[in-house]
Amino acid sequence: MKILDHLEEWIIGTMLAAMTFLTFLQVVMRYVFNSGFSWALELSTVFFAFMIFVGISYGVRVGSHIGVDALVKMLGHNMRRNVSILAVLLSLLYVGFVLTGATIYVLKMKDVGIEFEDMAIERWQVLAVMPLGYLLTGWRFIQILIGLVTGKTDSLHLADEAAEALKLKAEEGQS
Repeated sequence: MKILDHLEEWIIGTMLAAMTFLTFLQVVMRYVFNSGFSWALELSTVFFAFMIFVGISYGVRVGSHIGVDALVKMLGHNMRRNVSILAVLLSLLYVGFVLTGATIYVLKMKDVGIEFEDMAIERWQVLAVMPLGYLLTGWRFIQILIGLVTGKTDSLHLADEAAEALKLKAEEGQS
């Protein structure tokens, strides 16, 4: 699934670059030319939404989401694996609830047909990123579950802020 990995990264990077460029352009237009684009803030919000909902999936893939795992790290191999499987199943349940709610919401917005205030785009077309992002997130949790069940891994690989802070501190001491 390298294509999906790169697609996530490309979408996040492109949305961040587009949001930054548009905001910079809006500032220049406003303060240099005393003008601006009425739709700039709305479009920046759209870019941000895409970045966030695709970023959730990316965060699951690379293990950058914060987790409280101090107790889990003290468990034995099998127990740590079982607790991790339970955590992934609960995460999939949560993803299922949000995915269902987001899909219902997007379909209702499609029926209503409301457009953005400053752009001629129906809201549902942008809001569709919510269920798409949670589908991707669900897929990432399924990949983790497969790794746990097959024994390729024994735990969720979450961000370890304490270890990262200690590593950063040690690197600063070497400088």
